[in-house]
Amino acid sequence: MKKFLTCALKWMDDRFPLTSTWKAHLSEYYAPKNFNFWYYFGSLALLVLVMQIVTGIFLTMHYKPDAELAFYSVETTIMRDVWGGSFIRYLHSTGASMFFIVVYLHMFRGLLYGSHRNPRELIWLFGVGIFLCLMGEAFFGYLLPWGQMSYWGAQVIVNLFGTIPFIGPDVAEWLRGDYLISDATLNRFFAFHVIALPLVLLGLVAAHVLALHEVGSNNPDGIEIKKHKDPNTGIPLDGIPFHPYYTVKDIVGVVVFLMVFAAVVFFAPQMGGYFLEANNFAPANPMQTPQHIAPVWYFTPYYSILRAVPPIGVSQFPGVVAMGASVMIFAALPWLDRSPVKSIRYRGGIYKLWLAGFVVCILVLGYLGTEPSNFLGQFDKEGLFSGADRATVLARVLTVVYFLFFLLMPWYTKMDKTKPVPERVTG
Repeated sequence: MKKFLTCALKWMDDRFPLTSTWKAHLSEYYAPKNFNFWYYFGSLALLVLVMQIVTGIFLTMHYKPDAELAFYSVETTIMRDVWGGSFIRYLHSTGASMFFIVVYLHMFRGLLYGSHRNPRELIWLFGVGIFLCLMGEAFFGYLLPWGQMSYWGAQVIVNLFGTIPFIGPDVAEWLRGDYLISDATLNRFFAFHVIALPLVLLGLVAAHVLALHEVGSNNPDGIEIKKHKDPNTGIPLDGIPFHPYYTVKDIVGVVVFLMVFAAVVFFAPQMGGYFLEANNFAPANPMQTPQHIAPVWYFTPYYSILRAVPPIGVSQFPGVVAMGASVMIFAALPWLDRSPVKSIRYRGGIYKLWLAGFVVCILVLGYLGTEPSNFLGQFDKEGLFSGADRATVLARVLTVVYFLFFLLMPWYTKMDKTKPVPERVTG
C-alpha cells in the first residue's frame, strides 16, 4: 500500500506541483515564532468563506429567484419543508455576520502591528479588495430573502447610486434592471451574489495568500525574520514551519470559534434583530414602507457617515461620497503611516490614542446607524445646531474624527516618540 501511494504521489507530482505547493505554503513556509491571539483571524476568515460557499450551494438548491416565490421559498420551503433547511439557512445568515467580525478583527490586527507597511503594501491592497468585494456580496445577498427590509434596504442603497452626477440614474437603472426594484433586480442580484462576486472573492483571496507567502508574514514585533537566517540552511532563525506548528494552533482557534458560532446558530440566530431583522420575516410590500430602515450591523458605521453629511438641496451625493471615501481610504494606509516602527509595541502614546479614538468612532457610529437619526432628541431652536438632532451632531463629530485618523496620520505618526526595536523577535 505504501509503495502504491508513493507511486501515485510521484505520478501526480510529474503532472501537477502538489508536493512543491505543500512545501512552499505549509511545511516549508517559515512563519515568525511569536504569533499571538490576533493571528487567528486570517485562518478563521478562510474557514468562514468555505462555510459560506458550502451552505450557499445547498440554499440555492431550493431558493427561487422570483419576486412571487422568493420569500416563500426561504420562509416555507427552506425553513419548514426541507430537512435541515432552517439549520443551513441560519448557518449562512450567522456566517455572514461572523465573516465581518473576523475580517474587522483581522484588519484591526494590521493597524496594531503594521501589517500594511513595506514590503506588504500589495497584501494590504488585496485585503482591501476582499473587504470591498465582501461588502458587495453582502449587499447583493441582502435582497434575496425578499422580505420588507430586503426590499426597502435595496431600494435605499440603489437610489444612492442615482445621486451620482451625470451617470447616476443610468447606474441605478442598470443595477435594478428596471425602473423599480422588481423581479429583474432580484434575478440580477442573485447572479451577482451566487456567481460573479464569489469568483472575484476567491481570486482575491488566492492573490492575498500568495502575496503573503512571497514576502512572509508580519509579527507582533514588526521585525522581518528574513533578515536573520541560518548561514547553512537559509532558514530564518526566528521562524518555525507553518505546518505542523501553526496548523495545530489554528485548530484550537477553530474549535473555540465553532463553539461560539454554534451557540449563536442554536440559541440566538437572529441576535436580537442584528443578524436577522424582524421586518424581514414579512414579505416585501412596495406599498408599505417600514417605520425605520437600517442596514445590517456591519454596514451601520458607514450608513451613519452617509446620514451625517448634510445634503446639497435634495441630493445626497455628498453623503455618498463620504461613505465611499470612508471605505476606500483604507487603501491609502500604507502610504499615510510614516512611523519609523511598525508594531504598536514600540509606538508612542499619540498613535495609541488616535487608534483608540478610531475604534470608539467605529463602535459609536455603528450604534447610531442602527437607530433613527433623531433618537437622542432635538436641540433648541436657538441652539448652535438649530434644527439638527443630537444623534446627527454626534455622528458628524465622529465622522470628522474618523477621517482625521487617516488624514493626519502622516504627521502624528512621524512626530510620535517611539521605542527602540530589538534585532530579533521577543516572543
